[in-house]
Amino acid sequence: MDRLHAMKVFLKVVECGGFAGAGRALSMSPPAVTRAVAALEEVIGARLLTRTTRTVKLTEAGTRYAEDCRRILADLAESEASAAGIHARPSGTLVVSAPVLFGQMHVLPILLDFLGRHPAVSGRALFLDRIVSLIEEGVDVAVRIAPLPDSEYRAIPVGSVRRVVCASPAYLRKHGTPATPADLADHTLVAASATTGPLDLRFGRDRKTTVRLQPRLTTTTLESAIIAATRGWGLTRALSYQVGQAVAEKKLQIVLSEHEEEPLPIHVVYAEGRRAPAKVRAFVEFAVERLRGNKLINP
Repeated sequence: MDRLHAMKVFLKVVECGGFAGAGRALSMSPPAVTRAVAALEEVIGARLLTRTTRTVKLTEAGTRYAEDCRRILADLAESEASAAGIHARPSGTLVVSAPVLFGQMHVLPILLDFLGRHPAVSGRALFLDRIVSLIEEGVDVAVRIAPLPDSEYRAIPVGSVRRVVCASPAYLRKHGTPATPADLADHTLVAASATTGPLDLRFGRDRKTTVRLQPRLTTTTLESAIIAATRGWGLTRALSYQVGQAVAEKKLQIVLSEHEEEPLPIHVVYAEGRRAPAKVRAFVEFAVERLRGNKLINP
């Protein structure tokens, strides 16, 4: 008896709700379907199905065995797909998504180097500051900066970023360094926001400390708020990767680090696991290695 074939026949009977339906779906005669399931039951030593003149139902043993069959056949298919694709040549259009600034700073250089190594691949960079649906928007790989909800996607952690408050060394020399979040009320704040009203900034690993502040300068882009801070105009809040280069060059200095919130994880997310096309598997492997080696997100 071909055990794997018998498993597939058994699952098709369960799916179709009967031997005749399974036979039509598999292009087998109903007696052949019956013999395959009977042979499986004989090998296992347990009845898997209860038959009546109208219905076929799983027994308790059949229910457990059906779950095992699905898992075994899925693992086998995944292994075969992986083995078949090991030497496949990456080709086609690769669509990569990331937040705007992170994408420009860290994902685009990786994508360019990847395209340089794989001439049969063309790329599309979708840099947006919103959650992009991989399936609905045709995205192959996404980089996400946030705790991830449970999903069917594969997510590989590559680092983390912090929400930091920073100012230029010149500003801090002139106005002093805040020691607590409450001290920010005595300082000039530069904010990137779509509104001009007060902002509620949260601090602490439990995010229970909230400070309401009125920015002196509000801009519509984070880049301009960072530029204003580097010029000594005031304090601003950003993600650590967004100001990492300026901090490394001593144009900005991070303050209140002991009051920061929990770091935000960075994940490379894609949909199909080992069944993914060669272009996706190759890019994920390439991007994960590069991002994990990036000192600005893994200091």
